[in-house]
Amino acid sequence: MTTTAPGVTTPTAPTRCAHYGWAVLALAMGGFAIGTTEFVSMGLLPDLARGVSVSIPSAGHAISAYALGVVVGAPTIALLGARLPRRALLIVLMAAFAVGNAASALVSSYEGLLIARFAAGLPHGAYFGVASLVAASLARPGRQGRAVAQVMLGLSVANVVGVPAATWLGQLLGWRSAYWLVAVLGLATVALVLAFVPSIVGDPHATWRREISALGRPQVLLTLLTGAIGFGGMFAVYTYIVPTVTEVGGLSKSVAPVFLLAFGLGMVAGTWLAGELARWSVFGSLFAGGVGQGVLLLVFSWLAPTGWWNLPVVFGITVLGSILVVNLQLRLMDVAGDAQTVGAAMNHASLNIANALGAWLGGLVVAAGWGYRAPGVVGAGLAVVGVVVLLASYAVHRRTIAASGRAYAA
Repeated sequence: MTTTAPGVTTPTAPTRCAHYGWAVLALAMGGFAIGTTEFVSMGLLPDLARGVSVSIPSAGHAISAYALGVVVGAPTIALLGARLPRRALLIVLMAAFAVGNAASALVSSYEGLLIARFAAGLPHGAYFGVASLVAASLARPGRQGRAVAQVMLGLSVANVVGVPAATWLGQLLGWRSAYWLVAVLGLATVALVLAFVPSIVGDPHATWRREISALGRPQVLLTLLTGAIGFGGMFAVYTYIVPTVTEVGGLSKSVAPVFLLAFGLGMVAGTWLAGELARWSVFGSLFAGGVGQGVLLLVFSWLAPTGWWNLPVVFGITVLGSILVVNLQLRLMDVAGDAQTVGAAMNHASLNIANALGAWLGGLVVAAGWGYRAPGVVGAGLAVVGVVVLLASYAVHRRTIAASGRAYAA
């Protein structure tokens, strides 16, 4: 094993691939489908609430249920599937994903919706983890980081195209149609992976003890905690973006897709920028992203009554959030050592803890009567705590380097 890009550990020789571009597109398509289902619920939150006869804060628990599914599924599937052929594992994951979203479209009760969203979230983290490892193994030396970013770009493009389109479709034909669309995207991913991704063996030496050992490493734990807390700030705002811009900002419901589009464009820009910043410093880009996001979340809360003036703030929040997503992934793939499958998968588990935490805390302050500006303040607090954890990780990193230097000198 050799480190060929900032934060990415991959095999020395890339896997032969006759159609590299199409293979990466196939992997990114899965990210597109996942990104669409993860974020469209936020754009359709009032419709979901009416559809299952609950309040908007209660409907927000469906978002938390999906995130919980990611948190449970990522380590469990990664542990069980580390030895499996990676293309076959990707196909199984996306087939299960399609079934979970079809179930979300078919349920008629609030409890059923929560269960279906939990099931739909189970393959999420494992898919991104395995897809990132596959993309890195297909890339030429020195381009592994870019390959991982290209897979993540599917998630970002989903917020430019998939989420606004699914939100519009859900408002036009009913919220269930959005989940049917996602199920079709999942099946399309299965077909593309079958057609273009080469067969790649799993890790024959993987054991559950070795894979789970990654979770006991201080840097892995601190990196996961940074994402689980710090990234929650964005979700505290994003979950309640529609009622915020309509009830506080005074805009009509029809402008909701525009704000969702701003989130999507911010994710695309941030994903690209993250790859460039990683060449400078993974730690530095994570620190700058966390601090900047905290500031902009406060600005969002302050500008909420101004309506359209908050649009560029929404864009900026998501740019900085996407920097965190990509560089946390690179960091985990580095510090996990031999436990690559679990290390790669756990990034999205931590980010979906952030999703659940942000949505839950945002819902608490709204339900307490503090209004839809309060989630922005909560989000800023989460960003600050995330930066503190990141600084603790940096301190541990510095002490480890110093200790290694002393041992070498001795």
